[in-house]
Amino acid sequence: MTQLTEEGSIQGALALRNQILENLRSGKWIAGQKLPTERKLSESFKIGRSTVRRVIAQLKAKGLLRQNVGSGTYVADNIEATIGAERRATVNVSPADLMEARMVLEPSLIELIVRNATAADFAEMDRCCDEAEAADSLELFEYWDGALHRQIAAAAHNNFVLDVFDSMNRVRAAGEWGAMKRKSVTPERKAAYQVEHRAIVDALRDRDVDQAREAIVGHLQRVRKNLLGY
Repeated sequence: MTQLTEEGSIQGALALRNQILENLRSGKWIAGQKLPTERKLSESFKIGRSTVRRVIAQLKAKGLLRQNVGSGTYVADNIEATIGAERRATVNVSPADLMEARMVLEPSLIELIVRNATAADFAEMDRCCDEAEAADSLELFEYWDGALHRQIAAAAHNNFVLDVFDSMNRVRAAGEWGAMKRKSVTPERKAAYQVEHRAIVDALRDRDVDQAREAIVGHLQRVRKNLLGY
């Protein structure tokens, strides 16, 4: 049996959460369908069963899943309405709207992150940077880029903040943003983003609020310039 990674693996939890959401949004899993067992999900995503339970509890709280004691976890009966509402909430959000929100939200989290981030948070940030730098495709780079920014937000250890950030990531995953990102990212810009990512993480690790804020603002301004031209 393949050895499980550390039970609290943030990356494994993120991968599981993203896969469940993709299955729900694509219609692969329909209302009333039973999910794989906790044991199966634990083995598939190389995470502990308590991490599986935590991810399921988060999605249950959002009304996406339901549980029957002694029976298992199922797709919520009203999943079509819930997913439909989610789509309606993001369909009219443009890349410009998203960048404007990111410019406000991400710098505002710096003090919370500096105060609350743990060594494990910084280890996951480093992992995201490593994986992004090793990515051999734009799609993979974009995944780890998004994972890094989410991990930075997660380091604030505030569930409301993370919910807001996840809402922004749903827009980021939409087609218009992806198409613009593919057109805007050159090897030179990708390399610049990687340097900026490291600078952000280093400043946060040093607990330097001013330097971290300057780094994240500069990075977001570069992304906005490359995407939107201003």
